[in-house]
Amino acid sequence: MNTNLKIASIVVLAVVISSSAIAAETTKLDLGKPPRKLIVGTPKPSKSSNLERKAVIPEILVPAGTTNLAADMVVTGSDDFPVIGELEYITDGDKDGADGSYVELGPGIQWVQIDLGAKKTIYAIALWHYHKDERVYRDVIIHVADDADFTKNVQTLFNNDHDNSAGLGIGKDKEYIEINIAKLIDAKGVKGQFIRLYSAGSTHSDMNHYIEVEVFGK
Repeated sequence: MNTNLKIASIVVLAVVISSSAIAAETTKLDLGKPPRKLIVGTPKPSKSSNLERKAVIPEILVPAGTTNLAADMVVTGSDDFPVIGELEYITDGDKDGADGSYVELGPGIQWVQIDLGAKKTIYAIALWHYHKDERVYRDVIIHVADDADFTKNVQTLFNNDHDNSAGLGIGKDKEYIEINIAKLIDAKGVKGQFIRLYSAGSTHSDMNHYIEVEVFGK
């Protein structure tokens, strides 16, 4: 075997070994058992010109050791005095959606913000707004940044504001119907410390709701 062929064979073998190692160190993100279904009766139609036709649950591969970084972390928001519940409900691990499990913020554009405590690598975000009935929340936008004021390294992970009504730019993502299964968003390994989530009411009312937000990373 000539020298060039030997080198080529070694390179191919190295790539195969490296790929196998990477595959062994990653796994499909598992959100565990979803909360119980609460919807009863006939679902009301949710009208939207930007609605996804079929719920899409992405398969996200994450490194071994990935955990929910948001668990019990501090939550702040644009509405300091929620109408119902407390902001801490958003990271308390309770995804049930029944009364006492969600927080209700005032009407219009509102946001909640999670401090991860330090800059982390983020692979996915799971979000439950409200699932006692099928509704669509407007202007759902998720940003990540290095600082609490969102002036440093601001990146957009999701934006379904198709007409820029929130004033944060036009998004290309689709609106979706809330169900007991989380809206799962691929964060693609973005780095940041603060997560901010916006919404502007729903097809049900002008109020804003959050049950739980999970941020998966290392």
